[in-house]
Amino acid sequence: MQDEHIIGLTGAEVAERRARGEGETGARSVTKSVGAILRENICTLFNALNFAIAIILFMVGAYTNMLFIAIIILNIVIGIAQELKAKKLVDELTILNQPRAVVLRDGAETEIEASGIVKDDIIVLDAGRQICNDAVVVSGALEVNESLLTGESDSVDKTAGAQLFSGSSVISGRCYARVTHVGDANYANSLINEVRKEKRVHSELLDSMRKVTKFTSFLIIPLGIALFAEATLLRHAAMYDSVVASAAALLGMLPKGLVLLISVSLATGVIRLAKSRILVQNIYALETLAHVDTLCLDKTGTLTDGNMAVEQVVPLGGIADADARRLIGAYLHASEDNNATITALREYCAAASPAGAPEPAAANVIPFSSKRKWGAISFAAGLPGGEGAGP
Repeated sequence: MQDEHIIGLTGAEVAERRARGEGETGARSVTKSVGAILRENICTLFNALNFAIAIILFMVGAYTNMLFIAIIILNIVIGIAQELKAKKLVDELTILNQPRAVVLRDGAETEIEASGIVKDDIIVLDAGRQICNDAVVVSGALEVNESLLTGESDSVDKTAGAQLFSGSSVISGRCYARVTHVGDANYANSLINEVRKEKRVHSELLDSMRKVTKFTSFLIIPLGIALFAEATLLRHAAMYDSVVASAAALLGMLPKGLVLLISVSLATGVIRLAKSRILVQNIYALETLAHVDTLCLDKTGTLTDGNMAVEQVVPLGGIADADARRLIGAYLHASEDNNATITALREYCAAASPAGAPEPAAANVIPFSSKRKWGAISFAAGLPGGEGAGP
């Protein structure tokens, strides 16, 4: 039940905070940007040497000798196309997994994307929800699992004034909490940013090609100058013939055919894996997979959807069926839990119980906890089947 004294931010206050830069900037992409993909596939030493020779040939009009550049462009296109496709699929999966939050604005509870939260927002937290932002409990109480942050599986009780850290999740209870940090200031994001780094692709094929290109780059420039000088000064060849002869010798030092063969072979493997619904984010990752002879997988879930339904209610202790339903109804009315069992009971009571007298007020409430395996509510008096403690 909502605390009448807590109304949350107004629309104007939300806009003001967002204008001050106190709003979430949205989830960071877990993939490389399009610019990074283009840069990594185009701006390489191997491509630079080949394009330099192609430019020199173009300047002297040796267009027919520039056909080799098609191999270089094809190799670039294969790498870029594969990485862009993988990026699109991963980004779509990221969008599907973005959390949503319930906030209190203008006195009403509203579900929004987590990226719409601003500083000082009042967020509504109950069982099963992930805490997206650092916050302080304003009203209510929770049991929180902070194992992702601390490594400890024990639940932590949070009451009014307690700090809530992003990255933790709610086990039981319900509360209103005021957001204290957004964006990179959140505790979970600060941990991520400390360890965030780009992992270099380890590929024996790629490393070998880089070594060959690096070694060649030390020889190709002085050797090119020497061949051009020999053709013009010693053999007195024309400019066109000198450039073409020098370029032909230098191009033989750059293994263009080998690079294309590697790219085509890996791209073929990626296509075959894609037919089996396997996503390859980097084309050279296929080389690593080629060294694998045993793949170990852990159980990630079941074919059930996690929902429950009440099939039958069996009263205990001689309680009449109607009294048992009223006891359950009173408990559900006073409870703020929203786990699968409570949801199933609420649907059952809504369908099976006719509208009756107003439910009695609860005296004390202990939210259900999966750790304790129980929850309890006590009422002042007047419940059929016994007074005092509820189910």
